[in-house]
Amino acid sequence: MIILVDMDGVIADFEHGFHTAWRRAHPRLPHVPVEARTTFRLIDEYPAELTEQVREVYCAPGFFLGLPPVAGACAALEALLSLGHEVRLCTSPLRRYRHCVGEKYAWAEAHLGPEWTERLILTRDKTLVRGDLLIDDNPRIHGLMTPAWEHLVYDRPYNRGAPGRRLTWATWREVLLGERANVAA
Repeated sequence: MIILVDMDGVIADFEHGFHTAWRRAHPRLPHVPVEARTTFRLIDEYPAELTEQVREVYCAPGFFLGLPPVAGACAALEALLSLGHEVRLCTSPLRRYRHCVGEKYAWAEAHLGPEWTERLILTRDKTLVRGDLLIDDNPRIHGLMTPAWEHLVYDRPYNRGAPGRRLTWATWREVLLGERANVAA
């Protein structure tokens, strides 16, 4: 099975990275915790007058490279490979891509190993990529094509109303393999 996995918010903890950088850059400005988020696009959660400050944080050099891994993500990806699945990282770069693109490659190499840079697909339209499953926190994937993959929504507070099958790295074995969840994991 070909499994496509998004990076930001799914294996790289965008929320943690953003809030750490936001508090450091703007300690007196309000922040929106992930639990309070209601929309996929983080920038839409902030008042319009803070739009440029929000963009400056996640467009800054080092932002994407500095994101910590989502708990359990790296081990789950390696386990999927060991089970014989073809796993690819399928991620969308920012429109202001100057730092984002190279840092996504560097992040994959640093946290998953150099062989994962060969498994990285960057595209603004994920519907053009073939696969059996796409694991993504974006609840609505739009593009030019009707996707060949099934969209599994990576569970986050801002996508809880989205239809379809959901998973986290704590539940992936149950969702993908039908195994009972290991409470200790």
